[in-house]
Amino acid sequence: MKLSHFNFDLPEELLAKHPAEHRDESRLMVVNRKEQTIEHKLFKDVISYFDEGDVMILNNTKVFPARMYGNKEKTGARIEVFLLRELNAENRLWDVLVDPARKIRIGNKLFFGEDDSLVAEVIDNTTSRGRTLRFLFDGSYEEFRAKLLELGETPLPKEIEREVEASDEQRYQTIYAKEEGAVAAPSAGLHFSKHLMKRLEIKGVDFAEVTLHVGLGTFAPVEVEDLSKHKMDSEKINIPLLAEQRINDAITQKRRICAVGTTVMRTIESSVSSNGRINSFEGWTNKFIFPPYEFSVANSMISNFHKPKSTLLMQVAAFGGYDLIMKAYKEAIKEKYRFSSYGDAMLII
Repeated sequence: MKLSHFNFDLPEELLAKHPAEHRDESRLMVVNRKEQTIEHKLFKDVISYFDEGDVMILNNTKVFPARMYGNKEKTGARIEVFLLRELNAENRLWDVLVDPARKIRIGNKLFFGEDDSLVAEVIDNTTSRGRTLRFLFDGSYEEFRAKLLELGETPLPKEIEREVEASDEQRYQTIYAKEEGAVAAPSAGLHFSKHLMKRLEIKGVDFAEVTLHVGLGTFAPVEVEDLSKHKMDSEKINIPLLAEQRINDAITQKRRICAVGTTVMRTIESSVSSNGRINSFEGWTNKFIFPPYEFSVANSMISNFHKPKSTLLMQVAAFGGYDLIMKAYKEAIKEKYRFSSYGDAMLII
């Protein structure tokens, strides 16, 4: 398939700027592949599609406050620094994106905090906007990480186009987030409330937790018409033994297995054996899923509504069927569903 197959007109006002007042009261579109039907529900109605012994696979990554603002030495120019990944804990080396990038060269120093309590030196250029920073900080590693948390802010996606609010720290994070390392939230999971999870648990639905630390590569624009030539950035994943056992038991028992989000789907599809079972694994994945694709593990999925030409939409179309998903997206626009990270959800069964 071609990039142009995934283009559509998305009205600006449908990009959600804030989450729904209650997590589980976002709207839910239910797309049934077998019946080729589309229903309109609330997210908390998801419970009626799952039974005892079914498994929901969750991404338990935790978003850290990755966006910081510093000032360049001498000029005092304000520079946005987006922390991507820690390269070396001992030497305080980080991969970052800087904006505006043209002003930031090797050897420059950046000062953070009102009292310049944190300083970073640019030691390498990695991409047009990418830099390697060495943070200069006298305290212990724990104190250094605490300083990053203090100075950083919730890394809301750019399309939200507003200042970060105090509530974002909690709302741009799943309630089951544990493993710190993501620079963006696995948005399909944002709809789960404690109350809904407790109701699912009482009904006998099992949860399996995996980890994919979402990087910005997930949102990088596809710039080639031939999708087979697009390369995804690598992201760190972990499928623990407990998740492996839970998921494989559900496969054996022919249960409903739901990937909660595109990050979960990419994680589990990155570690499947030839007999269609999942293997525990810790490492990296750069898996890019687009139609046509044969899925091995999940037989249902939850996802948000994604932007045109995004790798996320391509994966959803691969799972739900291109024609049905594009029809569903057309209906979502007509019915004014909210798109993007703080938007509404889709359940594909």
